[in-house]
Amino acid sequence: MNRVKDKVCLITGGARGLGLAAAEALIAEGARVMITDLDAREGQLQAARLGSQALFREQDVRSAAHWQETLDALIARWGRLDVLVNNAGIGALFNIEEISSDDWQRTLDINLSGVMLGTQQGIARMKNSGGGSIINIASIEGLIGEAALPAYNASKGGVRLFTRSAAIHCARSGYNIRINNVCPGFAETQMVAGALAALSPEQAQDFAAKTLARIPMGRFAKPAEIASTVLFLASDESSYMTGSDLVVDGGMTA
Repeated sequence: MNRVKDKVCLITGGARGLGLAAAEALIAEGARVMITDLDAREGQLQAARLGSQALFREQDVRSAAHWQETLDALIARWGRLDVLVNNAGIGALFNIEEISSDDWQRTLDINLSGVMLGTQQGIARMKNSGGGSIINIASIEGLIGEAALPAYNASKGGVRLFTRSAAIHCARSGYNIRINNVCPGFAETQMVAGALAALSPEQAQDFAAKTLARIPMGRFAKPAEIASTVLFLASDESSYMTGSDLVVDGGMTA
């Protein structure tokens, strides 16, 4: 139960879903975790539930100032940053003819630019303090196309290649900072449920049935199954991995 003992971690979008599951997994293995989210009420409730090894801070990942303030607060409390999980993200079901320019831009601002800002400032904090692990939550939707998710596809595909660029830079600079992607398939999270809720009941049922039919294991992932991959990348067990994609999708892309 000490795979990440005393490591200091920051998880964005940590009030629910995959981010919260990752916080639970890391704390169970000895880490100290700050979760951030725009939902302050839920974030505070979950941090209290997680116990003394958890903190919450409200954060908008689109804001460089918020990143600076968040990391300052984390380091003031625990002295350093060892693990950064760029998890915050949004997704909505609009095909290319339906999506508005505002929805397109908001998706890229949160899912891609937010990851860039976090990675950039995470590197600045880690490179002179022994290094660390940055884990970017991409998606299988950055590997394949989905007619109803053009902005999400674009943002997650961007995260995958951005991660490679940043990982190569850090490795060649000798920073001892590893940067990898986790590419989940469809999971039992509020984001997936929220996207389906925007459809009519018939459309949502049809989308869910067609998606399940594409997954050889025949079910959506449980958040804890994705979190175990985050835990592996946060731990020293993955010390020779950087610039990689870990796909956790029940065989869907196979």
